[in-house]
Amino acid sequence: MGYDDIRFELRPGGVAVVTLHRPEHRNTFSGRMGEELSHAYKRCDEDDGVRVVVLTGAGDTFCAGADMTSGAETFASPGVEHFSAMPLTMRACDVRKPVLAALNGHAIGIGLTLALQCDLRWVASEARYGIVQVRRGVMPDCGAHWILPRLVGWATAADLLLTGRKFDGQEAVSMGLANRVLPSAEVLPAALEAAQDMAVHTAPLSAGLTKKLLWSGAGMNLKEVESFETALHHHLMGHSDAAEGVIAFLERRDPNWSGSVAEEWPAWPQRNK
Repeated sequence: MGYDDIRFELRPGGVAVVTLHRPEHRNTFSGRMGEELSHAYKRCDEDDGVRVVVLTGAGDTFCAGADMTSGAETFASPGVEHFSAMPLTMRACDVRKPVLAALNGHAIGIGLTLALQCDLRWVASEARYGIVQVRRGVMPDCGAHWILPRLVGWATAADLLLTGRKFDGQEAVSMGLANRVLPSAEVLPAALEAAQDMAVHTAPLSAGLTKKLLWSGAGMNLKEVESFETALHHHLMGHSDAAEGVIAFLERRDPNWSGSVAEEWPAWPQRNK
């Protein structure tokens, strides 16, 4: 797929940078952007050359929300067969690699709910954030009703989803929605530094399986999670990366991982309630 509304760059070391790229429209979300972002996520998921993904926005905005250039028709009644409140066919949380969101500027509406699907978030102290859909006559999307309460708790999620109010980067961190707040110019460099460290020092299968269990474990009880951890340890223990991680630590050098997410991903364990 040729990209128009995003940009894709695979940097040396395995860090893929995906940039929402409609700067003349403050990176507002379009149907084309959704198609391209889905494609980029699938590409990152399937390519062992990609170890970590960083999602950011072009210019001084991350994503200012839905493209409302069509005015009153922006949220016109959709065709029943084609509409979904999740406009991506591949989400950040589905990618079997860590996905970091560098919210270098304002992230409003779907701009923020898309970022909630990432694993870690860096935000800008000067920017404004908000899940404002109820103020536009629609409602939050992209699974925000499931993700947000698990990040910030029920009461804070209700506050953000029902009021549609905006907040700054410092509050985003204090409520648990974001991991770090920095001046806007430092957001992407900090996320890239973390991504590079993860690409070097975390084993690809270990990170991928940990991510999947972290996201899927939210619906399990403690006993179920323990059983999944045990089953997945059976896949990882005895692998060459389990030996390499220890030897690299003892020899005080960077590890040389050989595990393949594309080729060695195990069958996912069955839930035993």
